[in-house]
Amino acid sequence: MGYVIQFIIGGSVMLFATLLSQSKYLFLSGIITLLPILTLLNLRLQLKNMSAEDFHETQRNGIFGAIGMVILIVGIYVLSGYMKPSTAVIVGVCVYVIYMFGSKLIVA
Repeated sequence: MGYVIQFIIGGSVMLFATLLSQSKYLFLSGIITLLPILTLLNLRLQLKNMSAEDFHETQRNGIFGAIGMVILIVGIYVLSGYMKPSTAVIVGVCVYVIYMFGSKLIVA
Protein backbone atom coordinates (compact mmCIF):
# COMPACT_ATOMS: atom_id res chain seq x y z
CA MET A 1 0.00 0.00 0.00
CA GLY A 2 2.91 2.32 0.76
CA TYR A 3 4.14 2.09 -2.84
CA VAL A 4 0.74 3.16 -4.15
CA ILE A 5 0.78 6.23 -1.91
CA GLN A 6 4.35 7.05 -2.99
CA PHE A 7 3.35 6.66 -6.64
CA ILE A 8 0.37 8.98 -6.21
CA ILE A 9 2.44 11.59 -4.34
CA GLY A 10 5.31 11.39 -6.84
CA GLY A 11 2.96 11.59 -9.81
CA SER A 12 1.11 14.55 -8.31
CA VAL A 13 4.36 16.41 -7.62
CA MET A 14 5.55 15.79 -11.19
CA LEU A 15 2.19 16.93 -12.56
CA PHE A 16 2.31 20.16 -10.57
CA ALA A 17 5.92 20.71 -11.67
CA THR A 18 4.96 20.46 -15.32
CA LEU A 19 1.99 22.76 -14.86
CA LEU A 20 4.00 25.40 -13.01
CA SER A 21 7.04 25.29 -15.25
CA GLN A 22 7.69 28.30 -17.47
CA SER A 23 9.83 26.40 -20.00
CA LYS A 24 8.87 25.67 -23.57
CA TYR A 25 9.42 21.99 -22.80
CA LEU A 26 7.02 21.68 -19.88
CA PHE A 27 7.33 18.01 -19.09
CA LEU A 28 11.11 17.82 -19.25
CA SER A 29 11.55 21.05 -17.30
CA GLY A 30 9.21 19.85 -14.58
CA ILE A 31 11.06 16.57 -14.20
CA ILE A 32 14.42 18.31 -14.02
CA THR A 33 13.10 20.81 -11.47
CA LEU A 34 11.67 18.34 -8.97
CA LEU A 35 13.83 15.26 -9.50
CA PRO A 36 16.29 16.24 -6.74
CA ILE A 37 13.42 16.80 -4.30
CA LEU A 38 11.88 13.42 -5.07
CA THR A 39 15.31 11.80 -4.81
CA LEU A 40 15.81 13.20 -1.32
CA LEU A 41 12.36 12.00 -0.23
CA ASN A 42 13.04 8.56 -1.66
CA LEU A 43 16.46 8.49 -0.02
CA ARG A 44 14.88 9.10 3.37
CA LEU A 45 12.42 6.25 2.85
CA GLN A 46 15.19 3.93 1.71
CA LEU A 47 17.38 4.69 4.72
CA LYS A 48 14.51 3.95 7.05
CA ASN A 49 13.50 0.65 5.43
CA MET A 50 16.74 -0.91 4.11
CA SER A 51 19.93 -2.41 5.43
CA ALA A 52 23.19 -0.66 4.55
CA GLU A 53 24.07 -3.32 1.96
CA ASP A 54 20.68 -3.12 0.24
CA PHE A 55 20.88 0.67 0.25
CA HIS A 56 24.28 0.72 -1.45
CA GLU A 57 23.12 -1.79 -4.06
CA THR A 58 20.07 0.37 -4.74
CA GLN A 59 22.28 3.44 -5.09
CA ARG A 60 24.53 1.64 -7.58
CA ASN A 61 21.53 0.53 -9.62
CA GLY A 62 20.15 4.07 -9.50
CA ILE A 63 23.38 5.47 -10.90
CA PHE A 64 23.34 2.99 -13.78
CA GLY A 65 19.67 3.80 -14.38
CA ALA A 66 20.31 7.54 -14.42
CA ILE A 67 23.13 7.14 -16.92
CA GLY A 68 20.84 4.94 -19.00
CA MET A 69 18.14 7.61 -19.06
CA VAL A 70 20.70 10.18 -20.22
CA ILE A 71 21.77 7.78 -22.98
CA LEU A 72 18.13 7.29 -23.97
CA ILE A 73 17.24 10.98 -24.09
CA VAL A 74 20.45 12.07 -25.83
CA GLY A 75 20.21 9.14 -28.25
CA ILE A 76 16.67 10.02 -29.26
CA TYR A 77 17.58 13.70 -29.58
CA VAL A 78 20.60 13.03 -31.78
CA LEU A 79 18.96 10.31 -33.87
CA SER A 80 15.86 12.42 -34.53
CA GLY A 81 18.06 14.69 -36.65
CA TYR A 82 18.93 11.79 -38.95
CA MET A 83 15.74 9.73 -39.11
CA LYS A 84 12.01 9.89 -38.44
CA PRO A 85 11.13 10.58 -34.80
CA SER A 86 9.34 7.26 -34.36
CA THR A 87 12.35 5.36 -35.70
CA ALA A 88 14.67 7.43 -33.50
CA VAL A 89 12.62 6.49 -30.43
CA ILE A 90 12.68 2.79 -31.33
CA VAL A 91 16.45 2.81 -31.92
CA GLY A 92 17.01 4.85 -28.74
CA VAL A 93 14.98 2.38 -26.68
CA CYS A 94 16.92 -0.53 -28.19
CA VAL A 95 20.24 1.12 -27.27
CA TYR A 96 18.86 1.78 -23.77
CA VAL A 97 17.81 -1.86 -23.33
CA ILE A 98 21.23 -3.08 -24.48
CA TYR A 99 22.93 -0.68 -22.06
CA MET A 100 20.74 -1.80 -19.14
CA PHE A 101 21.38 -5.50 -19.81
CA GLY A 102 25.09 -4.77 -20.15
CA SER A 103 25.17 -2.84 -16.89
CA LYS A 104 23.42 -5.73 -15.13
CA LEU A 105 26.20 -8.04 -16.34
CA ILE A 106 28.86 -5.61 -15.13
CA VAL A 107 27.27 -5.25 -11.69
CA ALA A 108 26.71 -9.01 -11.28
